[in-house]
Amino acid sequence: MTITRKTAAGCAIAALIVPLAATAAFAFQAPEPSDSRRAVSLVVDPQTYTVASAAQEATAARASFDVVYTPPAPATVAEPAPVAASATPPAAVPQSYSGEAVVAFAETFVGVVPYGWGADPSDSFGCDGLTQYVYGHFGISLPRGADNQAALGTVISADEARAGDLVWWPGRHIGIWDGAGGIIDSPDWGRYVEHHAPWASSGPPIYIRL
Repeated sequence: MTITRKTAAGCAIAALIVPLAATAAFAFQAPEPSDSRRAVSLVVDPQTYTVASAAQEATAARASFDVVYTPPAPATVAEPAPVAASATPPAAVPQSYSGEAVVAFAETFVGVVPYGWGADPSDSFGCDGLTQYVYGHFGISLPRGADNQAALGTVISADEARAGDLVWWPGRHIGIWDGAGGIIDSPDWGRYVEHHAPWASSGPPIYIRL
């Protein structure tokens, strides 16, 4: 076999190129992915650890709170001491005269003395003139005027009223209570001293004890 000079030169060039190409291909080959993690083995002496869970921590904190904090006791308000009731009710104002005697004396003028401005049976009796004259007979001095006479006495209830007390309608009229639901008074012009039931239209009177 005859190898020409040209053929020999080509073979020589090829022998140089192939190894270089192989080296270049190896040099530019993409590196294989590698795991960066490292497995490390440690040898540790056996130990015991106690880790509190969230529920345990809450329970412990609550238990500590319950022990440390004690709610204050509610404020107490002292009740007022009861007022002792009086063993006996206050006594009613006594009459300083005999009420029955007052009524009996006033009766002597019923139908006899007319109504007028006077305060004497020989003349006439106004309503206040009659009471002034009757009570004066028993040593009780009264001024003229129904309201002025009532102001000298003590107001009592209807239940306390008895014969000989005054019955008074403020600003209008005054008479003598008979103790049995009636009055003796000098009522009005054209009439005489009367013994009658109180006028319903006048309303309830006020009872006065002298």
